[in-house]
Amino acid sequence: MKRAIVFLNMGAPRNLDEVGVFLKNMFKDKNIITTKSDFLRSMIAFFITTTRLKEAKNNYKKIGSISPLVAKTDELLEVVSKEFPEDVVVNIMRYTPRFSKDVIAVLKEKEIQEVVLLPLYPHYSTTTVKSSLEDFYESAKELDFNPVVKEIKPYYEDPLYNNSIIQTIKDVLKDENPQKIDLIFSAHSLPKKIVEKGDSYQVEIEEHVRILTALLKENGLDFSEFHLAYQSKLGPLPWLEPNLRDKLHELKGRLVLVVPISFTLDNSETDFELSIEYKDEAKELGIVDYKVAKCPNNLSIDFIKKAINDS
Repeated sequence: MKRAIVFLNMGAPRNLDEVGVFLKNMFKDKNIITTKSDFLRSMIAFFITTTRLKEAKNNYKKIGSISPLVAKTDELLEVVSKEFPEDVVVNIMRYTPRFSKDVIAVLKEKEIQEVVLLPLYPHYSTTTVKSSLEDFYESAKELDFNPVVKEIKPYYEDPLYNNSIIQTIKDVLKDENPQKIDLIFSAHSLPKKIVEKGDSYQVEIEEHVRILTALLKENGLDFSEFHLAYQSKLGPLPWLEPNLRDKLHELKGRLVLVVPISFTLDNSETDFELSIEYKDEAKELGIVDYKVAKCPNNLSIDFIKKAINDS
């Protein structure tokens, strides 16, 4: 049976022209802007894209005019292709190329009979996992592509995956004494109204923080304090708290290590928002030292191999 391994992710502008494509498609997603009216959602997407485009492009310019997720995805595909040479290994982006219809057309042409879907989100949310899976199935139906499909479920509890996070913390910590450092687990925020409708994201994030805190202590990495904060709030609606900016205000005069836990691969929110924008703010606030750990990236390969083999 000819198999494809398909990674699902949000999107990654490869150039400044794709920044607008990313914003427009994201805010047209019914799982992001939850109004029932397609027309109203399109109008909201147009308004947000128009008002945010210039700033977003300027931010991307500061990291080379391309999302880090592009290179990290390509690197992961290469590593996984070497581990599974008999399989077709591809990725689908939700809001930028490679779009689901384009990838599925290729899989259909190759007469793929089985697909393993691995969303690159450690936690479940309607805005990420559900959105990406719906996108795949809708495109597959439209193109009359009917393979056996196996989904890899959210993996924030997986020991192999969490060991890769611990390694990223060790890599950035080096020989420093963790007992002098405050560790902040940072997660992408979410509007509270989405959580109140039953989205399990917040519960899974909080459980993940408990798991990682215990695992760090088991590894002899007992930081001064452990914190959870949320980043990337947008608009006037209430979002999950505490906000990372507020948390940094609390930690004036301290040493801080930020660990992003919402993403498997580095992207603009880790390389720009956390590593540049918040770093500048931390300096202004008098944070003595501010560091950001990398996402697992290719360190997650042991988890990925096991997940695929067990699927």
